[in-house]
Amino acid sequence: MARPKVVAQKRKILGRKVKQLRREGILPANLFGKKIKSQALQVNQKELLGVFGKMGETGLIDLVVGKQKARPVLISNLQIDPVTDDPLHVDFHQVDLEEKTIVAVPVELIGSSPVVEKDEGVLVQPLLEVTIEALPQKLPDHLEADISALTKLNDAVRVSNLKVAKGVEIKAEENEIVVKVSAPREEEEVPPAPSEEEAGVEEKVEGEEGKEIEGKKEEKEEKEEETETQKSPE
Repeated sequence: MARPKVVAQKRKILGRKVKQLRREGILPANLFGKKIKSQALQVNQKELLGVFGKMGETGLIDLVVGKQKARPVLISNLQIDPVTDDPLHVDFHQVDLEEKTIVAVPVELIGSSPVVEKDEGVLVQPLLEVTIEALPQKLPDHLEADISALTKLNDAVRVSNLKVAKGVEIKAEENEIVVKVSAPREEEEVPPAPSEEEAGVEEKVEGEEGKEIEGKKEEKEEKEEETETQKSPE
């Protein structure tokens, strides 16, 4: 089966000037890999997003730079603007088809947990992706974590429970928790709002306290004035 192809051109525009490229529908890119010199490239944004939507970061594609021979690459880092969600930059990782490579793949949950279905617990997934090592053609686009065996609180799926195809090695700690069932958080009790009568009493008390403080302040000032008068010579 033929690999998807992305056509790229060498990029001469660098730095902040790449904003102009983005306005024209062109995405700044970079090519890197073992035993090759890094290259600044540019690709058609619409074409790249279409291929990325199908292949993700673990699917091999052929990158054609100008009239050069196609290179097997992985889309290793598609940067997205956190505010506008517009793509900003993409990296292509050139790989050797005969050499294993290390990538991070997402973990997808399958099945359903009985305890969660009964609303007696909630799922917590501390590990959203797992690092694996394999030949480029063997890289899976994701790993699956079956949560149907999570039948009580604190049950967990660990890295050791994940299944991978032959030739794929997981590089994470076997005992690391991928997903677990935790007790639901208890809702904090919100004190009831005071009734109009209670609110009126509080305002009255606050007003009386204010008057009392003000009265004491005036009394203190009067005493200080009397003392000063007695001290001053006639």
